[in-house]
Amino acid sequence: MTVLSSADRDNAEKKVKSSYFDLPAMEISVAFPQATPASKFPPCTSDYYHFNDLLTPEEQAVRKRVREFMEKEVAPIMTEYWEKAEFPFHIIPKFGALGVAGGSIKGYGCPGLSITANAIATAEISRVDASCGTFNLVHTSLGMLTIALCGSEAQKQKYLPDLAQMKTVTCWALTEPDNGSDASALTTTATKVEGGWVLEGQKRWIGNSTFADLLVILARNTTTNQVNGFLVQKDAPGLTVTKIPNKIGLRIVQNGDILLKNVFVPDEERLPGVNSFQDTSKVLAVSRVMVAWQPIGISMGVYDMCHRYLMERKQFGAPLAAFQLNQQKLVKMLGNVQAMFMMGWRLCKLYESGQMTPGQASLGKAWISSKARETASLGRELLGGNGVVGDFLVAKAFGDLEPIFTYEGTYDINTLVTGREVTGIASFKPPASRGRSRL
Repeated sequence: MTVLSSADRDNAEKKVKSSYFDLPAMEISVAFPQATPASKFPPCTSDYYHFNDLLTPEEQAVRKRVREFMEKEVAPIMTEYWEKAEFPFHIIPKFGALGVAGGSIKGYGCPGLSITANAIATAEISRVDASCGTFNLVHTSLGMLTIALCGSEAQKQKYLPDLAQMKTVTCWALTEPDNGSDASALTTTATKVEGGWVLEGQKRWIGNSTFADLLVILARNTTTNQVNGFLVQKDAPGLTVTKIPNKIGLRIVQNGDILLKNVFVPDEERLPGVNSFQDTSKVLAVSRVMVAWQPIGISMGVYDMCHRYLMERKQFGAPLAAFQLNQQKLVKMLGNVQAMFMMGWRLCKLYESGQMTPGQASLGKAWISSKARETASLGRELLGGNGVVGDFLVAKAFGDLEPIFTYEGTYDINTLVTGREVTGIASFKPPASRGRSRL
């Protein structure tokens, strides 16, 4: 076999390429003038049952504020950054000024939103761009919330005000290469030494981690064998974070592999409220509700985009909206959005009244994300060839839903959480391997 030199490969490429091969891509409005791309985001037509009427004036104001920001600041740039798999850092100050970081946390400069307002903000962010939704969820509903619920008073005062304005950004590191769904079996260790702790181990799939100023790390105490929480500063000696490449979804999100080698954490940076894996449940209860609202928002955006596209695009002398099959698919999508919104809204009300159970949150996340996949799949069909390019949102949303279907509990694991609750029988492990389930 002959191996070509670099020069020979270059010459071979030149012979194959045309004179116009390296020209920049045609502007989408020129290449496809018959429909408006997502950079000019469509009006919201997905609130068919007027769910906005169920919201308080405060919640409606949050929805309006976030929607305007996302359509003006993020919609014009999201396809470019999704394609490059890069984060638009220049929008973070404007994101911070929006007043939604920190969600339902009260005090310390946080907005103190209702759970419903927090959920509506999540949906409105994700309606335009799911990656921005994940960025805020990790920052707010995992990182900041862990500090608020499990941190010391000194830690809350030190970190939450800047995090609420997004002057600093946080991440939350639980998942490991060997422990995904079985997260409670994590093997990253924390060993007590004079004046603090030494962390050793590896984390994977951690959103925001490549640029986070503050990393919330969950590790196993080598003395008690229980899971503890620690706050690690960016660029701490022994800390390395590298970006995970080649994702098909949430490409703007900077997921990282975290390597901890002899990382020292002072005693005052241990989270006193995390003394076992169960202590994370109060954080995950909120975040799972918020994650359920992310596919609601995505599905709203997909429907809004498809509705406009079918009205604008013409074939056989008529708009695509005039064909029966297309109307059937569009209405099925619309019905999904209404049902998803109602389930998400009810979850919020159950949480706010103190009645929500882990099984209810898990069913919400599992069912809503599965219906969102169906909605995006129908939308992809409706857009034909334009359903596989990011310019018209649906293809991007189609890919973004895949990691959302998996994180914060896969569909299967969440159904087992609900199944355990309704039957009283845990089935997370095969009977032959099960002693006493950690879950």
